[in-house]
Amino acid sequence: MDQTYRTIHPGKHKQLFVDDYSTESKTGLTRTLHQPHKHGPVLNADLSAKQTAVQSRSAPQWNPEKQVWEWWYWAFYDEPAATLESLVHYAISSDGVKWEKPSLGMCEGKSHRDNNVISGAGHHERNIYHVMRDEREENPEKRYKGLFGTLDRWIGFSPDGLNWTMPDISPVPSRDESHLCYDTISNQYLATVKQSTNWGRSVYLSTSKDFINWTFPKLIFNTDETDNENRKQRIDQATINPDYLTPPIIGEPPEDYIAQCYQMAIMPYEGLYVGFPALYNPAGPDGAGNNTGLNQIELAVSHDLYNWDRVANRELFIGIDPWDGINYGTAQVLMCGSPTIRDNEIWIYYNALRFRSYRHQHPNLDPKFFNDGSAMCLAKLRLDGFVSLDTKGEGVLITKPFEFDGDGLRVNAQSNGGLQGELLNAETYETLPGFSVSESM
Repeated sequence: MDQTYRTIHPGKHKQLFVDDYSTESKTGLTRTLHQPHKHGPVLNADLSAKQTAVQSRSAPQWNPEKQVWEWWYWAFYDEPAATLESLVHYAISSDGVKWEKPSLGMCEGKSHRDNNVISGAGHHERNIYHVMRDEREENPEKRYKGLFGTLDRWIGFSPDGLNWTMPDISPVPSRDESHLCYDTISNQYLATVKQSTNWGRSVYLSTSKDFINWTFPKLIFNTDETDNENRKQRIDQATINPDYLTPPIIGEPPEDYIAQCYQMAIMPYEGLYVGFPALYNPAGPDGAGNNTGLNQIELAVSHDLYNWDRVANRELFIGIDPWDGINYGTAQVLMCGSPTIRDNEIWIYYNALRFRSYRHQHPNLDPKFFNDGSAMCLAKLRLDGFVSLDTKGEGVLITKPFEFDGDGLRVNAQSNGGLQGELLNAETYETLPGFSVSESM
């Protein structure tokens, strides 16, 4: 269909205007990105157990049988955390905010079996990377689906999310970052995995209808020269502003200091896909820059999973925090997984890290903070609230054509000067009788 006559379906999906897909034309309007409100840490490292950091690549999920939220996460032990000696842990919550760590008695952990540890240690072992509770699954032995491993993603199934079996099949090719979700739009599983391109770390997509057979990953997202320019500005801002912990700068920036996409979670939402690319801005060459730099989250949008547009001029959706002696997200913020819709809000769980690496310590910082390097945090956004179209005076928007069922149209708006609308004939642009501006409420 010609782009001019592409139809939209406001009776089926809300039109979010995160991009111009639904827009025929607009004047006097500016797209504004809305950052979620940060509510701080909800799950911290257990310092009494000599944990130094916690992270997850799975968002909490509701278990209707137990009536609890479940969360799978890694805890890193003993200095330095850069050794990545980690154990997989399990926590539960009645509200998604206060988390309990049940005694599972499954693994020895670091000293005893009275802990919430699920599986063993080591950076390259096939430990749990993602967990998904699948209410669509008819086989209770496959109620939970998981991807395992740090290099490549191996398939696993479980009846309870604790005890796993892994079929003897090929893994999904990946490097050390990925995300997993179920796509309710195309009814398939999505794995966004990390591979390299000329732009360094980039996002590839693998899909599956049955969680057994996966497509070979295809490139869907990488950075460009605009991201490179943004990298310089963001490093400079963190360096110049005394409120932030300056990332250690290694050498003079040569040409191979490139902005890269570290990972990207995807959220199927109202008939489109919202992406949360974490833009990695190195403060050193790539060989050493993996240990210094910033990770911050932007927004992207797609209507087919393979072609992505950046939202609101690539402004930050979740940025790093200033250092106040308490904050965790001073160097890196990374999505735990796809956001969750709860209570007419979008709940976003994310990893907040104080440092990029322990190899480059801040000389004026109390060493105790290096023993408590990260936490999992919660941010909330109002439903549908990713962006707004704003005007300081008068603005006009004409949508793409759609079929009107006569059941009314609703607009979410906040205005001091009023809002009016009318329906136009898609071919002639003439006002439809009974639906003119003067007759709008």
